Amino acid sequence: MLQASARTALCASRRTLASLPHKVYKVPGDDLPVISSDESQVAIGWDPRTWSRFHHIWLRDHCRCPLCFHPTTKQRLLNTFEVPRDIKPVSVESKLDGLTVTWPSSQPHTSFYPWSWLRRNSYDPVHKQEQNRDHEQILWGSKIAQSPPTIAYKEVMHDDLGLYKWLSNIHRFGFSFVTGVPPTPEKTQELAERIGFIRETQYGGFWDFTSDLAKGDTAYTTLALGAHTDTTYYTDPCGLQLFHLLSHTGGAGGASLLVDGFYVASILKELNPDAYKLLSTIPVPAHAAGEPSALYQPSPVHGYPVLSHEARTGLLSQVRWNNDDRSVMSHLDPHEVEAWYDAIRAWHQCLTSPDSEYWVQLQAGTAVVIDNHRVLHGRSSFTGARRMCGAYVGVDEFRSKLATLGDKYSPDDVLLATNNLSDAVHNDRNIWNAAL
Repeated sequence: MLQASARTALCASRRTLASLPHKVYKVPGDDLPVISSDESQVAIGWDPRTWSRFHHIWLRDHCRCPLCFHPTTKQRLLNTFEVPRDIKPVSVESKLDGLTVTWPSSQPHTSFYPWSWLRRNSYDPVHKQEQNRDHEQILWGSKIAQSPPTIAYKEVMHDDLGLYKWLSNIHRFGFSFVTGVPPTPEKTQELAERIGFIRETQYGGFWDFTSDLAKGDTAYTTLALGAHTDTTYYTDPCGLQLFHLLSHTGGAGGASLLVDGFYVASILKELNPDAYKLLSTIPVPAHAAGEPSALYQPSPVHGYPVLSHEARTGLLSQVRWNNDDRSVMSHLDPHEVEAWYDAIRAWHQCLTSPDSEYWVQLQAGTAVVIDNHRVLHGRSSFTGARRMCGAYVGVDEFRSKLATLGDKYSPDDVLLATNNLSDAVHNDRNIWNAAL
């Protein structure tokens, strides 16, 4: 039974619920959250100052019992459209592990929601979640040369923990070196396939190429390449790309350039917010037309902005920039023409600043993997015979592998709190997983 003081705190706090500050709350022993229900919502008091409210229909829609959610396939079985809009629980009860809600039906139906899961998915108000430090993205400039993210090939290929360390490097920094790679296409391809299947493009699947213009792209020449991202002419640009220099004989040059697009964007936003806004809103068309049998353009053909952001959080999520592949800017408003050229000039200045550029001379035996949605790459011109191999891997495959290994080696608070609950884990995946 709720104590009178708890009931008083609940009533007093519900009027100002949306403005209450966040505070991490751990349930000590039997000191359970305070709960209350009205005609449309269930309110949960995590402590006297921190609350959440959940609509009845939302709770019913998110029932994870085997009748409503298939425990193996992790797919919804409940017919959402049969749930009455004005559904109201028969009872709500605070249990040690979570909230129990009984719903009206011809056969009594009870739903259970772990406290940790409710806290993570609170939407009224949204609670600011503590970031897992192992997954923070780290912005960098030229000083990354002092200690670039690196892992040994043997560790990556030995077990899934080594693979997880490698993928975590890529997620946090946007790139990672792998040392001790046997300098053969076969072993390099095996390395790429540790992440996921190789993505086919007009250049084929796994590449093994020299500067012979075998394909209609300047990558197949000895020319210098400025900092760019690949496949801006795709609706869905390739996610990761792996490069491995197999040999370079009879010449010099060909240093590799890496630039953290997220870091450069943060500098531009601070120094020139108007330019940042234009690069975030004006779409840029692109094309790949070097192969007579192919002509690639994104859909829609006007393309996408240089800087794309998550719709809900507003956080920068993707950089698309390849001035060499840019098509005609015929869709610009006449009043935006000069401002847009000023904006890309400011962007270029930040990209080419000595503070932003990380130059490295790759050697046979060292591969590098780049997040093509974040890190731009390029190279200096070179002479001689240079043989390079590599591949694209989809960003969804990368994120899937990182997520599954993260659940195993770095589980979040919800998984830690629910893995031992009966019927929580089926087919090696917890039904309360954040992705579900």
